[in-house]
Amino acid sequence: MLYQILSYFKFLHLSVNLHGIHSPFVYQLTTNCFKKNNKNISDQFLKFKDFQKSLLNNKKSIYITDFGAGSRVFKSDLREISAIAKNAGITNKKAKLLLKIIQYFKPQKILEIGTSLGLGTSCLSIGNSKAKIFTLEGCPQTAQIAQNQFDDFNLQNINIKVGDFKDTLQQATQDQQFDLIYFDGNHTKKATLQYFKQCLSTVHNNSIFIFDDIHWNKDMEEAWEQIKDHKKVTVSIDLFHWGIIFFRKEQPKQHFNIKV
Repeated sequence: MLYQILSYFKFLHLSVNLHGIHSPFVYQLTTNCFKKNNKNISDQFLKFKDFQKSLLNNKKSIYITDFGAGSRVFKSDLREISAIAKNAGITNKKAKLLLKIIQYFKPQKILEIGTSLGLGTSCLSIGNSKAKIFTLEGCPQTAQIAQNQFDDFNLQNINIKVGDFKDTLQQATQDQQFDLIYFDGNHTKKATLQYFKQCLSTVHNNSIFIFDDIHWNKDMEEAWEQIKDHKKVTVSIDLFHWGIIFFRKEQPKQHFNIKV
């Protein structure tokens, strides 16, 4: 936690306001997406809150199969669903921002690495009900809860695949292109870089990658530095809780720290 606090102060020091954004693309994205409120987002957020509430009220317990970096909160593999939703689910702030991003870019084909209980996935679906969403989850019991949620809330554009990401990601990315990929699975440097490199084959000029918890620890920050410096990446945006990259060939290579 101390590491994240120190990282946040460093982020604030490096962050820019609108006048410091010398890129028309990023300026428009910040003003018309990140910082804009509209009725559609409010309505969609209420749908997300209903989805979230049903999980927060679920007192059943499941056994977690964890292929990633583990949990800072839970000490046992037997966990209450409501506790997972409260401690490990997407925050309200992130949910609103993800809805804004989906509505702004309107991606038609989305990949999510790390379904968990489906909270983030629900934002992807609610934000664009016409999108085709493929989501990967390692834990069978968690995936089943997520699938039940998708069925209960009539989110029909989601296809969930269960298994180790080493296997399911290769299958999901083979001969595919995605408009948006949301990386929220294994929070380790090695895995994050591996998934990033594996997903590079799926990008087109307007593809978007979103990486969760880039300041989670030193290793994740190092992974983020390597990702944003990659030769294929043109624009990178550090929002502190997320790192977002673009591959727009018409853009000069630029990096921005933006507080939202």
